[in-house]
Parts: sequence; structure tokens; C-alpha cells
Amino acid sequence: MSRQAVETRCRPDTPASQAQLRRCDGVVCFGGEDWWYHNRGHYDMQMMRRFAGRVPTLYVNSIGMRTPRVGEGRMFLRRVTRKLRSLGRGLAREAAPGMAVYSPLAAPGGTGGRLSRRLLAAQVGRAARRVGVRRPLLWVACPPGVEVLEQLRPQAVVYQRTDRYEAFTGVDPVRIAAFDRRLKRRADLTLFCSRALFEAEANDCRRAAYVEHGVDYDRFARAGAGEEGEPADMADLPRPRVGFIGGIDAHTFDPELFRKVAASVPEATFVLVGACSLPEGWLEGLDNVVALGQKPYEAVAACMAACDVLIMPWNRSEWIQACNPVKLKEYLAVGRPIVSTPFRELEAYGQLVRVAQDAAGFVQQVREALADDAFDPEPGRAFVRSRTWDAQFEQTLALLREAGV
Repeated sequence: MSRQAVETRCRPDTPASQAQLRRCDGVVCFGGEDWWYHNRGHYDMQMMRRFAGRVPTLYVNSIGMRTPRVGEGRMFLRRVTRKLRSLGRGLAREAAPGMAVYSPLAAPGGTGGRLSRRLLAAQVGRAARRVGVRRPLLWVACPPGVEVLEQLRPQAVVYQRTDRYEAFTGVDPVRIAAFDRRLKRRADLTLFCSRALFEAEANDCRRAAYVEHGVDYDRFARAGAGEEGEPADMADLPRPRVGFIGGIDAHTFDPELFRKVAASVPEATFVLVGACSLPEGWLEGLDNVVALGQKPYEAVAACMAACDVLIMPWNRSEWIQACNPVKLKEYLAVGRPIVSTPFRELEAYGQLVRVAQDAAGFVQQVREALADDAFDPEPGRAFVRSRTWDAQFEQTLALLREAGV
């Protein structure tokens, strides 16, 4: 099996290509998220929005990598309720311009038998035909999708290996790793946005490329310049404000670190914006912390801009060490000082981000960032200005053309 690894970087002068896919009449994406309740800034969603401007596109909401557990309490009920609501929407033909969204009935995590796989393939195939896709480019961002891949008769396959999926909390790591290996062997193109994963795994793929996350630069830069105003639920929060905007989950977020930092900087208001799956009461006793819950993607930039310092208090999990968080470029485009724990991808950003190794260091960096009256947002903005989602999409199209798709 021939293997080829390609590292790509976006170019600011890349023209908007009008070329269509050669072998395919549309795209079917097994998404890693659910369109109806996850933030829509994710890699697969951003790419599908752009495909939808060219060819019929079907986004299949995540079929799941794990089975919800009753022992999760309220989170179990929340997950089940969200999934039932998503299923109830059926096939939404215009969930976004030119893009249909569908939630099939599926056994989570690829745990079903042959009958379950046939049912899933039949549902997705029928939905694809209804939106005009009969010779699909199959884009897989949820590894269990490999179980029905061949039944959908794809003309080409893209595997989105943007995270270390087998390290996700609660999954069967052996099962997910097996799906991952099958996809790397089968896919015409495997996309990585983590340099660590790309360097470690590119030779396992038929064709691999490093195409990092993009950013909706104009949206976030405008918010950072004050053009969108403060969100109503943040306008009365005392300053200075230290914000984290994103999912608050056990496989990424370090709650103990966050609690120590918030308690050590009582003069600041710590603002959390994002869905939280941590146990109830984890913020108990922190009077200077405000949790606003999840906001629509369109509101995220204004929330970031309403903060004085933005933070990424990640844990040291395998997932984080192989990640490349979308929010980093968004933070830089907004133009606020950033404090983060270390992870591999951060090395490329040099002095643009303050890095802390432990709670004491994090507290010190937050205090210094709050006191830095000379902070200049322009170097960070310049670093990400050309790294837009449009540029990343054009790079991906070029790679697909090189692969004969």
C-alpha cells in the first residue's frame, strides 16, 4: 500500500476555487458532533458548510463513540433527552444554506450487530439520495462510521483524525483504536490538525496531510474591536474578567486547577461560557465565578471580547497532548491576553500565549496579564489572519484533487 504524507500551510493568496469534485456528486459526513446542540465551530461542521456551497451535502449527526451510562445521573438524562430531540427532527434539508442534517437511529459506539449496521446504512443512504447524493465523498469524523462505510458505496473517503479518539472519556479504547486503523488503511485522505498525531501516525495512512483548524477571523476580530457590544448577561459583571469559552468536560478541562486559580484571584470575575459535563456542585464556594452555559456559535466571539484575559486550563490527558483547540485561534483573533497550560501544538505560537506549568504559575500569569497595560493584540491577530476556514478548505480541496477525487 503506497503511503504519502503531506504537510500543508494555508496561504493568504489562495484563490476561491470553483472546481467541483471529480468522482463524487456530493458529500456525506459522519459528524463528530450533533448539529443541533454542539457548538458549530468544529472542524467537520466548518468544512461541510463550505462543501455545501458547491455540492449537495449531508451532515449525519454523531452516532456516538460510547454508550451513555445511567450512573452519570443528570448528565445521562440530559444526553438521552438531547438525542431524542435530535432524532425527532428527522431530515432537515436546509439546516444551513445548501446543507441537510440528519440524525439516524444507531447503536452508540458501533456496538450494534449486523442488523443494526444494515439499518444505519439504509437510513443514511436513503437520506443521502433524498438530498441528491448518490456517488458520495464520505467524510468520517466519528470512527464508528467505518462499520457502514462500504455499504454506502463511496467514491472516495476522507478520515478526519483531528483528535486521539480512543482517549475520549468513557469509550472502549480498543474498539475505537481498531476503527481508527481501518479508516487510515481505507481513506483516500486522512486529515490531521495535531502535529503530534500527524508525525506519529502519517505512515499508517494511505495518504495523510496536516491541515490545522481555521478561524472565522473577521467575525472574531470585529468582536474584539468592540463592534458587537457586550452580551446582555455579561454587561453588569464586575471587571476585571477572566474568561474560558468552550466545553467544560473531564477529558479536557482541569477543574482542580481552575478552582485554585479562581480562589487565588478573588478580585477578578471568572466567566465560564460553554456546556458543562462535570459533576453538580463543582464550583461550590467560588463566589467570583459565573457560569453562563452554552451559547450559540454566533454569540461566542462577543463573549470572548467581553473578557480582559482568556484562559485554557487544560489537564494533562492524552487527549489534550494530541489536541489543537479551535478556540486558540479565536482567542488570538479577538485580541486578548491568553494564559494556558502546556500542550504540544502550543509550541508553534511562541510568545503569543502565556504558559503556566501549575496552579501557582497560572495565578502569576493571570495577574501579570491583567496588569499588562502595554499588551498589543496585533502580533496574535497577524499570526492567525490568513489561517481562515476558507483557506483551510481550499487546501483540503487541493489535496483531494491531488488524490484524484
